[in-house]
Amino acid sequence: MAFREVNVNEVKEVLRIWLTGPGDRPAGLRTIAAHCGVDRKTVRRYIEAARAAGLARTDSIEALDDTLIGAVIDAVRPARPHGHGAAWETLLPFENQIREWVTGGKDHPPLTITKIETLLARQGCVVPYRTLHRFATQRCGFGRTDTTVRILDGEPGSECQIDFGYLGMLTDPETGRRRKVHALIFTAVYSRHMFVWLTYSQTLTAIIAGCDAAWTFFGGVFKVLIPDNMKAVVTDPDAVNPRLSQGWLDYTQHVGFVTDPARVRSPKDKPRVERAVQYVRGNFWAGETFTDLTEAQDHAEKWCREVAGHRIHGTTAARPSEAFDTDEAPMLLAVPQPYDVPIFKRIKVHRDFHAEIARALYSLPQQWIGTVLDARADSELVKFYSRGTLVKVHPRQPPGGRSTDPEDLPTEKVGYAMRDLDRLIATCTEHGRCIGIYAQRLLDDRLPWTRMRAVYRLLGLVRRYGPDPVDTACSLALDLDVVSVSKIASMLERGTETTPPVLPAAGAAAPARFARDPSEFATARTCIATGGTTVAGERTASATDRTPHLTVVPDDGTDAKEPR
Repeated sequence: MAFREVNVNEVKEVLRIWLTGPGDRPAGLRTIAAHCGVDRKTVRRYIEAARAAGLARTDSIEALDDTLIGAVIDAVRPARPHGHGAAWETLLPFENQIREWVTGGKDHPPLTITKIETLLARQGCVVPYRTLHRFATQRCGFGRTDTTVRILDGEPGSECQIDFGYLGMLTDPETGRRRKVHALIFTAVYSRHMFVWLTYSQTLTAIIAGCDAAWTFFGGVFKVLIPDNMKAVVTDPDAVNPRLSQGWLDYTQHVGFVTDPARVRSPKDKPRVERAVQYVRGNFWAGETFTDLTEAQDHAEKWCREVAGHRIHGTTAARPSEAFDTDEAPMLLAVPQPYDVPIFKRIKVHRDFHAEIARALYSLPQQWIGTVLDARADSELVKFYSRGTLVKVHPRQPPGGRSTDPEDLPTEKVGYAMRDLDRLIATCTEHGRCIGIYAQRLLDDRLPWTRMRAVYRLLGLVRRYGPDPVDTACSLALDLDVVSVSKIASMLERGTETTPPVLPAAGAAAPARFARDPSEFATARTCIATGGTTVAGERTASATDRTPHLTVVPDDGTDAKEPR
């Protein structure tokens, strides 16, 4: 059987039964071994050592003092210098060699304990594996040598640790597909009171939504939040100076707490919430069936209040909800106003004087074309910054929308870009009254912006020929009610804008060249039915006489004859 060290009370019990024995008969070795739960040979060794120390079977129980028990144990157990046996002493001469094998070198990588045991056996050093493992761990630096210390919980209401934990799958009723459900767990360090927020994603929006729900659940905000290295929160992990995302920094400024992220792969930095992940998964989620995420979230909040909050915590030996209400709740910060989650983005201003944010366009002055700016867009405003300086503010537009400030565009292109008909007409009027009236006539259409090119061509004629000739041509065209930029261009090209038009004189129409005399169409036949006359006074044939197939049926019943 395996070796088991007999403690002091067991040795004393062996000797007590040997002295008194059950009943009147003295107890034998087998009876004592069965009663005390030790081996019969072990009983014999302790009894022989007690006799050698002067104990007789006729002595009373008072003879079993600490001095006698110590002398018996020293006589039975072998001497162990420094608490180790002979195998440990055998490994001491090979300590340097074992340390070299454990740490590795240029010639070979670090070796395992199994390989070291084989190499020692080749040199004649055969020891148990467990003894070699303890020796390599304690004296040669093998395995984990760091120690764990318990950290104080801190002041009430001071710290709250958060972490994501995967729970399982849930059918999304909106899409009909199975999705992963993650739990964002908030654990108060002092009281161990917790809150669970369920989400499908681990984005910044989901984390902020969970934080807002947690502040409502707790009735306040903790002064320090200790998160894991979530990508939405920590952009550049560092043990001393971690870099937080702009969105998270903006949220912390809105709420008023301080963020102290845990180090990478260091669960000991947030041990209060690490253990809570398994507790939530096993006690809350396991064995439950939910129809959607809303039902699961309602059940999670009820579970946090009635189950997790009312259990007796193994470390604090108190109910977390009662400890929280008594000590932490009065120390929390006030719950902030609802946070409008913004969008932070670095954008480049394009050649069309606009930048795109969330599929909407916003104008900026010409000096920023080609530069990269920082943008912050919430549900109300969109702000643009250049090296921390605010350069432009626009109202937030929906996807596909556009916000253009006319002051950002060049003066000569404002009307064209904004389709500002009044501005375009005013520009034409500045060059001449008739030019303005003519531009207004050109734009007098059901779809006026489709006629803007004609007005721009009119302005091009002003730049080419000057305003006075164009104004004169427009005045002459208006008198004739001719609304055509092409006519104005033709007049200016020929120089006829100052020449009055020659209207054609009224008179009788001249006979055509190949016209025939009407008398040539007259015939000599007369038309009795119509009684018409020709030009010469003769009767014309009527339509009835000219009908070739008219049949007349006589009254006497004879066959009718066709006229010739």
